[in-house]
Amino acid sequence: MKISSAARRCLVLGPALALALAGCQSSGSTGTAGQPDLLQANLDTTIHPGDDFFTYANGGWLKKHPIPASESSWGIGKEVQDEVYARLRALNQEAAKANAKAGTSQQKIGDFWAAGLDSVAIDKQGLAPLKPELDRIAAIKSLADVQAVIARHKVLGVNSLLGLYIAQDAKNSEKMALHLYQAGLGLPNRDYYFNKDTRTSNIRKEYVRHVARMLQLLGQDSVTAQRHSQQIMQLETALAGSSRKLEALRDPYANYNKRAVTDLGKLTPGIDWKPWLAQMELAKVDTVIVGQPEFYQKAGQLLKTTPLDQWQAYLQWHLVNTFASQLSRPFDNEHFRFYGTILQGQKEQRARWKRVLDEEEDGMGEILGQLFVKEYFSPETKARYAKLTENVVASFREHIQALDWMSNATKQKALVKLAKITPKVGYPDKWRDYSALTINRDSYLGNVMRANEWKYRYQVNKLGKPVDRTEWDMTPQTYNAYYNPSNNEIVLPAAIFAVPGLKDADADDAIIYGYAGASTIGHELTHGFDDEGSQYDEKGNLRNWWSKQDRAAFQQRVNSIVRQFNGYTVLDSLHINGKATAGENIADLGGIVIAFDAFKKTDQYKKGEKIGGLTPTQRYFLGYALGWQHHQRDEVLAQRILTDVHSPAQYRVNGPFADVPAFYEAFNVKEGQQLWRPDSTRVTIW
Repeated sequence: MKISSAARRCLVLGPALALALAGCQSSGSTGTAGQPDLLQANLDTTIHPGDDFFTYANGGWLKKHPIPASESSWGIGKEVQDEVYARLRALNQEAAKANAKAGTSQQKIGDFWAAGLDSVAIDKQGLAPLKPELDRIAAIKSLADVQAVIARHKVLGVNSLLGLYIAQDAKNSEKMALHLYQAGLGLPNRDYYFNKDTRTSNIRKEYVRHVARMLQLLGQDSVTAQRHSQQIMQLETALAGSSRKLEALRDPYANYNKRAVTDLGKLTPGIDWKPWLAQMELAKVDTVIVGQPEFYQKAGQLLKTTPLDQWQAYLQWHLVNTFASQLSRPFDNEHFRFYGTILQGQKEQRARWKRVLDEEEDGMGEILGQLFVKEYFSPETKARYAKLTENVVASFREHIQALDWMSNATKQKALVKLAKITPKVGYPDKWRDYSALTINRDSYLGNVMRANEWKYRYQVNKLGKPVDRTEWDMTPQTYNAYYNPSNNEIVLPAAIFAVPGLKDADADDAIIYGYAGASTIGHELTHGFDDEGSQYDEKGNLRNWWSKQDRAAFQQRVNSIVRQFNGYTVLDSLHINGKATAGENIADLGGIVIAFDAFKKTDQYKKGEKIGGLTPTQRYFLGYALGWQHHQRDEVLAQRILTDVHSPAQYRVNGPFADVPAFYEAFNVKEGQQLWRPDSTRVTIW
């Protein structure tokens, strides 16, 4: 989907939720009687804020919170997420005991939970729940059979060859369209198949071993499994060679190639797409938007030239890889060994009940969401954060009006787009109908597969119908947010506003404007005007609304932030990809300066009184840094440098702050300190 996610923090809701979520209008002092100020307690005063503000702001907390063995990273959000898990666990346990009427939400939640936790039954069933799909693969006798299995995999949610999804047409946001995207890899992205550094080379070797072990668990002897794992690696490497790099995927024009279905054969001579699409329940589709045509050229060639037994091995692998966590213990453990330990550095598996909740969230999250907001997110709280959103939008409007690098004609169009942005706060006004989804206690894997089929058909059913602009692509209990350029909307789930462990009466505006106003609301608004989002108009269509001169002036500023982040080195020799992360870095910087000017209109800022020895402006910047209280293992950090369009947490604080004059003033940052940048190199965009 065309969504730029904040990926802000992987947390959900904090303690005393009804209070914690209501902080935007509070002007109390942070910290209850006898307890230290939250921001003060987190500080590492051995670090000068002008050298490393991230560690200065969060170092005290990080020292006290090492990464647990079951996690690849740990942060403020993970602790809050544990509290949400506990709340959802209670809801599930109650549902499992309720003996609810068949077809009700409570029955589905209870049965999904019970089946997922019954590891004895899962181990006893072994491969039985997957056998019908394995039999389809074993019965392959022709290229048409290969295509039929791939079609079946799409319905089940298996990542084999085709990347297919339903979303708005980027150039006609009133119409839903079928999109084809590069896919089919078992490693995180194409760079893992080609980078020559020792770390990535070792991962490739481990990957081949892992595939072989999984094939052995499927019943292949060691020699056959080893041969097939090498063939799978060869096939995926060929696909990776025609896959685009992370930064290239962010160009909306280059990744928009609309074709008639009857013309797809020109990309893949000899492949008849009409019956293939019909097998995927897409018989009525007449046009398709191909993201990366060169990938499908290669896929078409490989379909015709790769031996059938190699395709069988590839399809077996991707099937079992998709569902390994729902199979018996040997599959689950081996899957974790590679994807959890080798790729992300986890020392042990997370608790099973948490992983079951994750699957339930993925399969029918809005059922949980309805129960969740009813108990934990009041209409009054929703109104408070809607008001905070209005304040940040008003500040952004003033920023656009004051720009010295944009002409008045383009400013007026930018203001129209800003005015048309729809903010969605807290939870949807209407919920998805899961009545067609069957959940029972017979098979955990069966429930997950049926949930995937339901999601697939839910999306396919949108074709040929009016776009539903009320829909949400995140559940209320998700600690994240996003901007959708095709809808020109910002979506702010209830959970994103929580300040963990902090009651409303103790949350001053400085924290709230930094923590929620800057890194979420302002950030998502800015996505509508970053290097990618700025190419969409107020109706959500990919269309140039800029003058040539204004676009050039904007691009100069984008180039500056790209250079800035290209210069940051993480781990031993890895650099942040400034081009791939440009949109998020622009949004971070924009959110900070926009929300700060909104905060300057509050009584707290105007009074200038210190809390915990900190000025309102200092508390604002510390409030922003609070949201990035996070550290991760080297393995997952290395992975995210290659695969994530977001910079690591430390640089989402230090990077943009080094461009903000108010930060320099608040913490007396001087030349010679590590964050100091000359005026001429500081980036100013929005």
